[in-house]
Amino acid sequence: MYKVKETIVVEGVYDKIKLSRFIDGVIITTHGFSVFSNKALLDTIKNLAAKTGIVILTDSDSAGFKIRNFIKQSLPPEQVKHAYIPDIKGKEKRKQTAGKEGLLGVEGISDDILIEALKNAGCEIDESVKAPREGRAVTKADMFKFGLSGGEDSAAKRDLFAKELGLPAKISANMLLDVVNRLLDYDEFCELAQSVEGKFNKII
Repeated sequence: MYKVKETIVVEGVYDKIKLSRFIDGVIITTHGFSVFSNKALLDTIKNLAAKTGIVILTDSDSAGFKIRNFIKQSLPPEQVKHAYIPDIKGKEKRKQTAGKEGLLGVEGISDDILIEALKNAGCEIDESVKAPREGRAVTKADMFKFGLSGGEDSAAKRDLFAKELGLPAKISANMLLDVVNRLLDYDEFCELAQSVEGKFNKII
């Protein structure tokens, strides 16, 4: 596994799945062009850019560059790094036909090329095997246990939790889980979740 300090921004869920196999870090998807109109998503990217810096890793087609440029123009330049994949003809295995421009996207590029692209972008990458954080990773079950997902008040509790972390409101449960595992260990999560629960109960 390669531990990457910066938050990695990719276009789609298959890109995220691909990178998650060999990268330890926060990976956020733009859901294609959805980032153009999803203010909560863009605000999340902005907040993570301020905390960890981001690296944009989009496809090398025209759509990928439109998304890249939109995010680039929305952030201070010192918070953004750019990782580029080469123009390689082909199609991903899961697809029936190649994309409009006939180029492989991030999900179809080899691990070695993707790591090289991140290194060339200037990302802080730790290739050493490190001892795990104290405690364990935070899971969806933990989110449910503390009322941050699956409950009637979960969205409101997530908003309060996100605010405590300096993140925007309306962040999804899955995205919050990604960020939590990047910024907090299990004990820190439990402590903050209990604090949020107390504050929430006072509000209502």
